[in-house]
This record gives sequence, structure tokens and C-alpha cells, in this order.
Amino acid sequence: MYSFNNDYSETAHPRILEALCKVGMEQNNGYGLDVHCERAMQYIKKQIRNEAVEIHFLPGGTITNLTMISHVLRPYQAVIAADTAHINIHETGAIEATGHKVLAIPTTDGKLTCALIQPILDKHEDEHWVMPAMVYVSNPTEIGTVYSKQELEVLHQYCQERHLLFYLDGARLSMALAVESTHLTLADLPHLTDAFYIGGTKVGALFGEALVIVNQALMQDMRFNMKQHGAIMAKGWLLGMQFEELFRDDLYLQLGRHSNHLADLLRQAFMEAGFSCASDSPTNQLFPILPNELVSLLDQHYITSVWNRPDERHTCIRLCTSWAMKQEDVLHFIDDFKKMLVDANY
Repeated sequence: MYSFNNDYSETAHPRILEALCKVGMEQNNGYGLDVHCERAMQYIKKQIRNEAVEIHFLPGGTITNLTMISHVLRPYQAVIAADTAHINIHETGAIEATGHKVLAIPTTDGKLTCALIQPILDKHEDEHWVMPAMVYVSNPTEIGTVYSKQELEVLHQYCQERHLLFYLDGARLSMALAVESTHLTLADLPHLTDAFYIGGTKVGALFGEALVIVNQALMQDMRFNMKQHGAIMAKGWLLGMQFEELFRDDLYLQLGRHSNHLADLLRQAFMEAGFSCASDSPTNQLFPILPNELVSLLDQHYITSVWNRPDERHTCIRLCTSWAMKQEDVLHFIDDFKKMLVDANY
């Protein structure tokens, strides 16, 4: 069975595996204080066009979020997020476990706006409520939608005016940057956030994320908090080497473009068959709403995940294309899907 279940089913990009094999017997300093991490930091700083940021490499997305959020918030402070945000629904209460409440806002498209945030600020008006101190967004969102550069500019300015930190989760950042209509580039992010992270796990890395802290007031003692949360790897060079490969040229952005292109092919096939998607996602996550019979037929040959069931006759499934997926595999899925439509009289 072929998997469209996620975008990290394959181990790692061949360039990364080759690089790891080459240094099997090489000695390195530990805990991220090695030449590979340093070189990767310089590559990233060059691409974001900012030398003043602080960069840390962490093993995964959840530990990046909980380490960053717990580091910058005081015990009585909370983080604002969309109700579909990863920190709210897919991290097992990791943020709450650090002592910080997630103030979740219902959204129709997974994106926050100033108008959605303001009622939270109005409600939490005194010391009897937790204090909202950070706004968390992900780009793409958990349902594949993306923020434009202008939308992030507006949110960032709003946060600055209200003394809120603005943090961007970039687990699939490469895919968001590949959507040209947003006019957003990697070099824009230091001007639009207090901190953000560049996801590697879902974009060709064996594992790992690069946390970029822009706001200098948030940098002090970060490594202490990382160590306490188990976020510093002894063999930290394994993270640095991967980001060396992703950022020494255009590979990181190429992989995002590839993932989105394959999703475009699937999106077109569902549209031509007359099926809609639960979200207007231009990235590599698709959420088609299909009759239960079709989902059962697909399940015989392909691995997808159930997102929700809008009614008793339909199921919304999620399909993910990945950096490693081949176009012929996607075209094969489309051919199979068309045959299933005929067999099921759709």
C-alpha cells in the first residue's frame, strides 16, 4: 500500500544520508557546539539576510514549541492560538504541562486575525485571568492554509502595539514559501516575528528543526531551558549537518515546491471529479470530502488519514504529498481514483 498519510514517511533526502555516512568516524564537539552547526547557522543567516539572530537546532517540532514558549512566558502568562493549532490539538497538552495555558480561538480557515484576537485581550482584563503574552501561528496552518506577507505584517504590528510576542511555527515552512501568491520570502521572517522555526523533519531531514530567535530580549539563557527540557542533543552535529545540506544551496525551497506541485495534481483531480475540500489549501496537505464508499475503496490500496466526518455519508480525509514522492506515484493514484469513480458510479 502506498502512503499519503504524512510528509515524513521516508527517512531522509539522499544528500543528507550521504553527508551523514561521510562523517561516520569524524570527531565533533558535542551539544551543538560543533563546526557543522556553526556552518549551518551561517548558511541560514545568509538566506534570511540577518546576522543578529540566534539559532538553535532541536530534534522535533513539539519540543521546539514547548521549549520556546516556556522560555519566554512567565508562569501566569498564556499563548493565543487558533483552535486547530498544533500546540492545541496535536501536542498532548505539552504547553499546558509547562504551566502555560493555550487560549484557543475558533477560526474558519485555521488563521488568526487581529479581530479574532482582540476579544481575548478584552476578556483577560485583570489578574484574575491568565495574561495573554504571545500569539502563535503556523505557516502553513494545520489545515494547509497560508498567511500572506501582508497578513503577517498586520499581525506583527498588532502584536507590537499590544506588547504581545509573535511566534511562527514553520514545521512546513518550505511549502508556505513555495506559494508565490503570498509574496513571502524567508528573508521577510526576521522582520515579521519575534521568533520562528524552520522545519526540517517534514522537509527532507532525518529529524530536526532550526529555531531562529530574532528578538534579542528572548535570547538570554535559552540553552539552559533547552537542556532542562531535553532539547540539546549530545551528538548535535547530526542536526547541524542536515541543515548544512538543506541550506548550502536552494534544496530546502526546492523540496517545498516539489511537494506543492504534486499536491496541485491531486487537487485538480478532485476538482474535476466534482469534490470539494474542507480547506482552501495551496500547500501539500489536501482535505477532500468524499463519499464513504470511495474512502473505503481508497483504503484498500492507499494509506490516508481521516480528518473528520461532516455527515454520516461523507468523510474528510487528509492526503499529504512529500519531498520524496514521485510524480508517477501521484499520477498512478489519480488513475486509480478515476477507475474507482467509474466502479462506484460517480
